[in-house]
Amino acid sequence: MVSPLVVRAQAPDVKAIKAGKLFDSERGVLLTKQTILVSGNTITAVGSEVQIPRGATLIDLSEYTVLPGLIESHSHLLMEHPGTEDNTLTVTKAVALEGDVLRALRGVPRAKSYLEEGYTTVRDVGNAGQFADVALKRAIDEGSVVGPRLYVSGPGLAAEGGQVPGLAPGQTHFIAGEYRIIRGVEDARLAVREHVYHGADLIKIYSNSSPNKTYLSVEEMKAIVEEAHLHQLKVTAHATTDLAIRRAVRAGVDGIEHGYVVADSTLQLMRERKVVLVPTDMDFLLAKKQVDKLKMNLSREQIRDLAKPYHERLLRARRANTTIAAGSDMYMDLGLSRGQAAKRVLFAYAEAGLPLNEILQAATWNGAQLLGEPRLGRLQAGAWADLIAVKGNPLEDLSALEKVVLVLKNGQLVLSTRQP
Repeated sequence: MVSPLVVRAQAPDVKAIKAGKLFDSERGVLLTKQTILVSGNTITAVGSEVQIPRGATLIDLSEYTVLPGLIESHSHLLMEHPGTEDNTLTVTKAVALEGDVLRALRGVPRAKSYLEEGYTTVRDVGNAGQFADVALKRAIDEGSVVGPRLYVSGPGLAAEGGQVPGLAPGQTHFIAGEYRIIRGVEDARLAVREHVYHGADLIKIYSNSSPNKTYLSVEEMKAIVEEAHLHQLKVTAHATTDLAIRRAVRAGVDGIEHGYVVADSTLQLMRERKVVLVPTDMDFLLAKKQVDKLKMNLSREQIRDLAKPYHERLLRARRANTTIAAGSDMYMDLGLSRGQAAKRVLFAYAEAGLPLNEILQAATWNGAQLLGEPRLGRLQAGAWADLIAVKGNPLEDLSALEKVVLVLKNGQLVLSTRQP
């Protein structure tokens, strides 16, 4: 197999990309023999009869499948959980021993690993200290460090205690280093204004704060949504139970994270209100790694049985025509780079029985809908020039996504493997 051929010309700002196969993310189909024209950071034309202008840089990907840059819809770049301790200890260590500066610095290689795996956009949803995620985003945007486009939430808005159980009275100040605790409707509005001022791109709330048995009130969530939408920010809710999901949807949120336990009627309500579900599932490979790390004596069949309820709810969501965006929630150290581990969520969807074209849509077009950014997740005129090329056909074998040979972000070549 030949490597991607890049022929440079006198007008490097204009690129012509020949794609052997091209994934049309809106329709979920592969097109053949397509040419993509890029001017600066924008796609200007796509088609089988596009004329290549004189002086354009030619990138020959006729032996590969070209897709929009992948979108990770649920990450925690500034959090690393060893997988062998409770969440209280991990958060306390992050706040007290790491601090925001070190956490942001440690997030740099994690962000780069996403880009190397073909993720040109990452939606980071909290557990990043006090807006250290905003600092990482700014460093990437200005070119100080290498990484994908980041859409960041800042500290999650939660009820008393956040997601940290077990702290002694007088020690709960650690929680304020990781979450924005909401105390009433007016405080909820103030929290959104704080996030807007500090540069958040979206608002993350905790409808329920599992493992703690606390909830934001519906009135607080409605106030958050109203204030966020005033500032044109979307709101997404951590919600793991049907009650938490339904309350958040009725409050007007735009997305639901996790959604582990959900009724068909709630999925239908999500579809009616155009609320996107981000199912943060784990495939067998990662589940086995976690089981081994925890030294749990589970057979392969027992591990698979644990996944069945999540598979079933994913297929029910599909039958309800609920929009699904791909997000991994991968923040544990399981021996893979963050980008490699995050990609396993796509294989989890495949193990559940989701059609491969819909999995690719979940990682491209649907992710862009969740962000509210039509210039992402598609290869059409007017879209940003974020694309990847892979060896093989991911509509026949999803493992082709693990063979990324080229990444273009914002019109710039950031990865080209000459010996794929």
